[in-house]
Parts: sequence; structure tokens; C-alpha cells
Amino acid sequence: MNSYRLCGRLVIFPVVAGIVAGALLLLTGCGALSAGSHSGPVIGVGNSSLNFGAVPIGGSKTMLDTITNNTTAAVTISEIQGSAAGFRVTGITAPLTLMAGQTASFNVQFKPSGTGDPATTISFVGPNAQAYASLSATATAVTPPTLSPSTSALAFGSTQVGTTHTSVVTLENSGTTDITVTQATMSGAGFSMSNIPVPLTISAGTSTSVPITFAPPSVGTFSGSVTLAVTANQVNGTAGFSFTGSGVVAGILLPTLSSVTFGSIQVGGKTSKSVTLTNNGGTPVTISQVIPSAAGFQVSGLTAQTTIAPNQSIVFNTTFAPTKTGTASGALSIVSDASNSPLSISLSGVALAAGALSPGPSSANFGNVTVGNNQTAPMTVTNTGGETVTLSSATVSGAGFTVTGLAAPVTLSTGQAAAFNVVFTPSAAGATSGALTINSNASNATLSIPLSGTGVALAQLGSNPASISFGNVQTGTSQSLNATLTNSGGTSLTILTATASGAGFSVSGLAPSLTLGAGQSTSFTILFSPTARGAASGSVNITSNGANPILSIPLSGTGATPGALTASPTNLAFSGTQVGNSTNLSETLTNTGGSTVAISQVNLTGASFSTSGLSNFPINLTSGQSVTFNVTFTPTSAGTASGSLSVASNAANSPGIALSGTGTASGTLAVSPTSLSFGNVTVGSNAALTGSLTASGASVTISSASSNNGEFVLSGISLPATLTAGQSANFTVTFTPGASGAASASLSLTSNASNSAAVQSALQMTGTGTTPIQHTVDLNWIASTSAVGYNIYRGTTPAGPYTMINTSLNSTTAYADNTVASGQTYYYVTTAVNASSVESGYSNQAQAVVPTP
Repeated sequence: MNSYRLCGRLVIFPVVAGIVAGALLLLTGCGALSAGSHSGPVIGVGNSSLNFGAVPIGGSKTMLDTITNNTTAAVTISEIQGSAAGFRVTGITAPLTLMAGQTASFNVQFKPSGTGDPATTISFVGPNAQAYASLSATATAVTPPTLSPSTSALAFGSTQVGTTHTSVVTLENSGTTDITVTQATMSGAGFSMSNIPVPLTISAGTSTSVPITFAPPSVGTFSGSVTLAVTANQVNGTAGFSFTGSGVVAGILLPTLSSVTFGSIQVGGKTSKSVTLTNNGGTPVTISQVIPSAAGFQVSGLTAQTTIAPNQSIVFNTTFAPTKTGTASGALSIVSDASNSPLSISLSGVALAAGALSPGPSSANFGNVTVGNNQTAPMTVTNTGGETVTLSSATVSGAGFTVTGLAAPVTLSTGQAAAFNVVFTPSAAGATSGALTINSNASNATLSIPLSGTGVALAQLGSNPASISFGNVQTGTSQSLNATLTNSGGTSLTILTATASGAGFSVSGLAPSLTLGAGQSTSFTILFSPTARGAASGSVNITSNGANPILSIPLSGTGATPGALTASPTNLAFSGTQVGNSTNLSETLTNTGGSTVAISQVNLTGASFSTSGLSNFPINLTSGQSVTFNVTFTPTSAGTASGSLSVASNAANSPGIALSGTGTASGTLAVSPTSLSFGNVTVGSNAALTGSLTASGASVTISSASSNNGEFVLSGISLPATLTAGQSANFTVTFTPGASGAASASLSLTSNASNSAAVQSALQMTGTGTTPIQHTVDLNWIASTSAVGYNIYRGTTPAGPYTMINTSLNSTTAYADNTVASGQTYYYVTTAVNASSVESGYSNQAQAVVPTP
């Protein structure tokens, strides 16, 4: 008993060992008890398995259950597990303490969010995570019955009282189970429903049509609704829709004008009046025909098939466009479905003949009118039509034209005329055109009368050129120039006098009282005869009866002295010039006179002299102007030479220029020796020989030298080179054979020596290229103990440095070096290499001298 009580004190809460089918709970005993099971009261639920059946998505279902503490001690439930998949426990919350023998009620609610067969286990757990009791819950989540009407609000619009209007509503089962309509309830006066025999089953994915009829009992607005009770899978629901409609009386058309009077209008014109047509009834009115019954009347803005809603209006136009004179009447008939169809509107109007304007004369030509004067042309305009015409405006176009005596507006009855004047006042010479435009309400509403005239200018005398300049004229001579007088005005003029002023000027060729018509010209002559050197000025004054009574023509000229040539220098002396060469000296001729000098040619004496820089004769030199040219001396033999240069021109003098010069002999050039023999030269090496060039008699310039064989090369002298008389220059020729065999060449020299042709190929060169001899150095040495091979090293200076010349380990004690050059000394050492690839130090050095060649 003591041990049992101790166990009871330790195990405050019974331990649930497991849950079995039927929610039977097994309670384990304490470890201190003897082996074996212990049975007794447990914690249990009233219903350990809850089946909710089918529950629609969006809905919920709740089931009641209990939990009882069947133990002898209080029990605390610290957690309720398993609220998932849409299941949850309500009515109790953890922690919950149940006294011994106490029972608590709770609810389990299932609220699905998607279709399926969810299940869960709800466990009541103690403080140490032991499960006291549990229950299983299962359910089926189904799609709720969904019966969708094709419209939620059906509008019948306006329906005439005494008629009916039926519309169809489609009920569609969009769910996955069949839906049964168990009841259909309708409300609203004037509405009726058919085709709903209840109960009515609508299979999943199908629909049924429900006709709703509206028969308004009176004028006014009516509304109603249909409510449907539906069930599917034992789940109930509702569906429904509403409707509205208005009872109206029939449409009736009323115009604002029952008759339209257009009054008087000209034939060919037109006038319009608007009419408003209103539907004063309760239903739309559709117009089927619009017919004017008389010629000249038209309707726009109102056509067949036009519908006018209740209390709405439409505005249209009636037009009267007569084609002949007289009174016109008729009616506009409007046929529609209105209660007062057809509607007739009377039409009337009077057509009058149009007024017409005729000008007299039809155009105005003013001819020639002097600028500044004016000329008037009287004119009339007459109404030749059958109706009064009102002139609204009269405007004139064209420079110089104006109208007087016609102030708009002017009204002309039939046959009446209006008189007025058109005035032409030209402000400039030349032809002008324009028009008088009269605007009115006549049939020819815009009347245009052409206007023309020519403004002519007053007589005006002008000179071409406007001034006369003679330039330079030598004193004692004369020069004449012509000028032209022109009457640029529009009338004739008479030249009264013509006089010249200014020293040396005179005029001729103008007879007194000479008359020049409009645009006519005459020529005359002015003469300038200067008697003294210097500038002179004056004028020719011509009087006339033109707009410019005195015409003054400025005159100018300069008296000039005759031209004279001065040579600078007056003689040309050429220093010693080598025969065959040339020397140039410049010469300048200057006109020191007062008139232009024309040089026609230059004449030379002396065969060794020539000129350049003078061409395109004659050469004109104005006063103070110069020309420079060259005189060239080219002696053909040694000794002195002389000559002269004379200038032919219109100058007052003819200067002569003395020429002199000395020709000197040319130098000669000698080559020593005249041949070079290089003998045998090994291919790949070279040999050099020297020579000299000497000038005699005079300086010699050597401009170039060349060899006709690239194996012979000249060096040691820089060209071009000038050698004075007796001077020599050394040079070197190097022979470098490129192949074995004999070779030859010649050295060509270009110079200004008199014997230049003789020394062109004065130096001949020969040589023979020989094949180089291949030498071999044979090496041998005493074998080294334990050596498996040897390396051979070579240098060109004693004691190294050395370079290994064998490409692989030499296994013998001998080596032949065939890569040596003639005339070269070499130094050799060897090393021994053992089987471990260890190399010894250098051996003693051996020397080999390779002979030449």
C-alpha cells in the first residue's frame, strides 16, 4: 500500500499509453508496481467518431460531443490537437481542468474551403504531451448548388398599356451535381412567369429557360422579383432575379410649326426654315416616310427609319429652292407608327425673277495719261433683271484707279441705272491694268469691269556715259570720245544749246534746235587737246525744254609728256664663264616719261648673248612702270666677247645696253689607275683597292659615279664634289664576290670636265670569286674512368668563355669540328659525364689555328 501511494503521488496525471480503434484508451501503471496491466476508469469522449456527411463549400456544419474525466483525480487538458482540414473545436479551450467524474460539452465544426473527403483526429493532450482521449472526424466537401440566372436584373423598358412584353431568363446549373428547384415565388404587379413546374430538376451543366411576361396594368413604373428555393446533395440554397418595366401610352408627334411660309425668293436661290418634331407620347416613334408634295420644296435632317424616343425631339430643315417664277404651295407628309400618323405640315413660297446688272461701257481704257495728271471716264450700271438689286460694295484694283459717285449701298429697281466716274491718275510711267468690282444680290452677284491705262513721263534728257574721262593724253595731241543723249520721257523735247567748258575740251555733233521724240537718242563728240602737262577738268552743258532743262556732263583728262625708257644698268659685264656653261644677269627698263610706252621688240648683237623674260609683245609700260628680264652669256670658246641690246618702242628715246663677257676653258679630269685587279677573293669575304681623281686646267665638278656590277662598290668620296685645278681626291673600290668565278665592272663618272665623255668608263675593275675551303679540327683525348660520355666545348679567346658544340653526349674519345672558319683561332676543352649524369670539370685547354684560306 505504501508503494502504491508513493506511485499515486508521483503520477499526478494518468499516462495515456495509446489510442486504439473505438477510442479505447489504455492507462499504464507506475513502474514501481508489479508487472502486469492495471485496469480502471479512464478519460473518454462521448462520441469517438463524428461523420459530418456532405457539407457545401462556403457553408459549415457543427456536431456536439462531450469529454468525461472517469478517474478519481482532477485532470488538466493542456492542448487540443487536430484542428485541420476545415475542422475545429469550439465550446472549450485549453488549458481545461476536469475534476474527477466531471463532463464538458464541446462542438466540432467543419467548414470546407475546397472539394474532397477530409478527415482528422482530434486529441486531448495532457501537460507531458500524453494523449488522454481522441476522436476521429470525417466529412465530404461538395460544391454548393449554384443556379445562375442569365441576368440579375431584367429591364423591360417602356411597354404600352394594353400590350405585353415577354423576355426569357436562362437558369444555368454550373455545378457538378443536379439541382432541384423546390419552390418558385414571384412578386410584382403586371408580371407573370411560366415554365417552372416545381419540383424541377436541372442536371449538372445544363440550363432551362423561364419566360417572364410584363403586361402593364396602367401608366407608371413597376418592379418585381422571382425567388427560387433549390437543393442539391441535401444542401439547400436560393437563387433569384429582379425585373422592372414601365407602362406608357402610344407615341404622338407634334411639330413646332404646322405650316411653313418662306415668303419671296429669287429663282435660283434658296431659303431654309427649321422645324422641331417632338414625341409627346410614352413609346418610341419610328418614321417610315418623309414626303414633300410640291416641286421646289426639300427636307434635310429627317429621314425614314429615324426613331424618336418619348419626350425627345429632332430638328430638321425645310428648304424652298424655286426653279421658276410664281407662287408655290404644298405639304410635307410624315408617316410613322405614331398615333397621329400621317402628320402633314403645309408649305408655301413665292419665286421671283432675279435682278441682273449690266455695265456701260463694259470696260474703260484711258490711253496715255501724263504722270501727275488724271483722266475721268463716266460709267453706268443698270438693273436689267426682274427684281430690285442692292449694290453692297464697289471696289477698284490697279495702281492709279479710283471711283467716285457710287456710295454703297445703292438700291436699283427693275430698269434703273446708277451713274458714276472712274478716274485714272498715274504716279509712274508704264502700262497699268485693274478692275472695278461691284458686289450685289443680283444673279451676277460679282460684276467686274476691266480698267486699263498708260502713264507717260515728262521728257527727260540723259547722257551715256554720265561722265567722260580721257585718261592720259600727250600734250600736243588730241583724243575724241563719243557720248549719247537719250529722251527717256514720254514726250518730245528740243535741244537748245550745247557748250563745253574747261581748258582743252570742245564739243561737236549737236545741231541747234534738235528735237528728240520719246525714247529717241542722238550721238555727239567731245575732243580733248591738252596744251600743258597735268590734270584738266570741265563739262558739257546741254540746255533743252525737258524736265531737266540743263544737263551737265563732267569731263576729265590729264595732259602727259611723252614716254621715255631708262635702262638699269646701262651695261652688262659678265665675269669669266667656262665654255659650255652660262651666266645670267638681270636688266630693268623703266618708263620715266608721262605717257604709256609700248615696247615692240628687243634686238641683240653678239652670238653668245640671249634674253629671257620678255614675251607677248607689245609690252605696255605706264608712267613709272618697269619690266625686268634676264640676259644670258653662253661662251662657245675661250676669250672675250661683246655685244649690245637695243629696245624698239614708241618712247621718245631708244636706250642701248652694252654687253661684254669672257669665256674660260673647261677643266679636264684624270683617273688613276685606269684599272683595278682584285685577283682571287674568297666568296663571303672582300678586298679593297684605292684610286684617285685629278682636275687639270680648271675646276671640275663630279656630280655622280656608278658601277655596273653590284659586287664592286665605290667609297671614300662624297658626291657631288668639286676639284680645283691641280687638286686630287682619293677613292676606294671594294670587291665582295657573291659567287665563285670571274667578275668585271666599269666605274662611270659624270662631271662638267671637257673630257667628260672620255672618263665616263675610265676605270675598269676585275676580280675572281673563289670557293671558301672547308677546314676541320680533329680532337682526341685520354679516356676517363667511369665516364659514359663526353661534352666538347669551344671558345675564341684563351680561358673561355666556352660554348658546348656537340648536340648529344659523345661516347668516344675523339671529335671532329667542321664548323670552323678560315683564319680563325679556337680554344677547346672537354668534360666527362658518368652514369648518374654528373659532369666533371673542364680538361686542359687545346688550341687550334685554322689556316687561310
